[in-house]
Amino acid sequence: MTIRPTRRTILGTGSAVALLAGCSKYGDSNNSSSQSASSSPAGTASSTASATASGGAAAGPELAKTSDIPVGGGTIFKEEKVVVTQPEKGEFKAFSAVCTHQGCTVSTVSDGTINCPCHGSKFRITDASVAGGPAPRPLPAEKITVEGNSIRLT
Repeated sequence: MTIRPTRRTILGTGSAVALLAGCSKYGDSNNSSSQSASSSPAGTASSTASATASGGAAAGPELAKTSDIPVGGGTIFKEEKVVVTQPEKGEFKAFSAVCTHQGCTVSTVSDGTINCPCHGSKFRITDASVAGGPAPRPLPAEKITVEGNSIRLT
C-alpha cells in the first residue's frame, strides 16, 4: 500500500524548507562577518590610513579632502556607507557606517563617538569599539589611503 502525500503536506513542507534556508543563509552571513570583525580588530593598520606606497592597492575615487574631516570627529558618507574619523590631527580611520546591532546607518559623529539613531548604539572614533547601546560588536574597519590632501577608499 502506497501512502501519497496530500497537497497540504507538500505546501507546508516546501514553505518550511524555504523558511529554514532563508534563515540559514542569514545566519551564515552574520557569522562570517562577525568572524572577520574579530579576526581583524578595528583600529589595526588595516583601518588606519597611510600614505600610498608604490605597488599598493589602487585607490578608488576621492572620498573627501583631509580638511573635510574634523579633528576629534568624523564625517559620514551615506552613499558609500563609510564613516571617516580623525581622532588626532593627521590620523585618519575609516569604518563601516552600518550599525552592527540591526543594520541601520549611523547618523552623527559627536563627542568622540559615532552614533546610531535606531537604538542608541555608540562607537568610539578611535577604533569603532562599542561605547554604549545594544550593538554586539565594533563597526568593521574599511581601508582608505591618504595622498596629500585626498582621502580615497581602497
